[in-house]
Amino acid sequence: MKSLPSDSDARLIDAASELLLRAHDSELHRVAAAARGASGEVYLGLSLRSSRVNVCAESSALANARIAGEEVIETMVSVGLRADGTAVVVNPCGVCRELVPAIAPGIRTLADEGGGRVVSVDAGDLLPMPWVRARTYD
Repeated sequence: MKSLPSDSDARLIDAASELLLRAHDSELHRVAAAARGASGEVYLGLSLRSSRVNVCAESSALANARIAGEEVIETMVSVGLRADGTAVVVNPCGVCRELVPAIAPGIRTLADEGGGRVVSVDAGDLLPMPWVRARTYD
């Protein structure tokens, strides 16, 4: 189910945007994320890139929340930079669409539904047809 972002969602976008504007490096850090826990605390994440390995901002934000002892992550957003240097909400990659709901099943994600229109989507909307194994090999 989609809904428009709230004032607290706007503050989450601002937190991720401030981090990215401060830390952006086109080779190393292209995306920042902010996750709000049930406690109200905000946890930040930054993408990490190398020639062989990439770590998404969303996963580092979720890891930071868990490290801090946050049990429930309620909302998350990711931002990137436009060519003019302004921050904009970006949608999670395919890996994060699978990972984020697995780590935070009830999470709401702020996403761009097109044309810069930011909406809040439920976890199930991130990956409406999740990947499943044909069988386990344990």
